[in-house]
Amino acid sequence: MVTALGSQAAGVLTICRWSTYRWVVELRPPSYFALAALIDGPLHGYAIVRRAGVLSGGTVRLSTGTLYALLERALSERLVIAGEPYIESGRQRRDYTLTSEGRRVLEAEASRLASASRTVVGRLRATKAAPA
Repeated sequence: MVTALGSQAAGVLTICRWSTYRWVVELRPPSYFALAALIDGPLHGYAIVRRAGVLSGGTVRLSTGTLYALLERALSERLVIAGEPYIESGRQRRDYTLTSEGRRVLEAEASRLASASRTVVGRLRATKAAPA
């Protein structure tokens, strides 16, 4: 996983490996919304897909392959934990729960995105529109 460490004052953005620096993780939208889907409690894979879609306003449509690859990475980085498998409606399911580390990473990414948004909105307001 890649991390983005930036200095707003200097306008510098440094990209580094998460496993090396463990500062702020930059999540791509599918990972961001899949983790955000777990804020309210444990969910199984299909429920994560549905909730991520709702939270993203329909812009994130996770495929099964993407979701489970993402969950494997999140498990290895201790951002989520997996519950024991169970059967529901004839299907085997496993619930995933956001860990305190996962919550911290998600909160840091939300703050990073909010800061980036404030910076861009501020610049747009401070400058004239480009000629058409």
